[in-house]
Amino acid sequence: MSTLQGNDFEDGNVLGGPFAEIFVHDLTAATGRCRFCGLDGPMAAVHVYARAPGVVVRCPGCQEVLMRLVSTPRGLELDASGLAHLSWRL
Repeated sequence: MSTLQGNDFEDGNVLGGPFAEIFVHDLTAATGRCRFCGLDGPMAAVHVYARAPGVVVRCPGCQEVLMRLVSTPRGLELDASGLAHLSWRL
């Protein structure tokens, strides 16, 4: 497990922008469960690192990667393998 230093992340509310192209429903209103530590909570509370070639979403509990979104010449690529589930109340 890696330890991240400092406060160089933003909260999950920034997910509404880059993920709006993929999700019809607002991702910040979703609830997710971390596959690694089992933390279940609002996606608006995750730690988002957006100063890279893509967007990296980390669990606020254990700091493991929940999702990655990268724009490539072929299109958008999403890896959400760190999420055990993602749900919205409609």
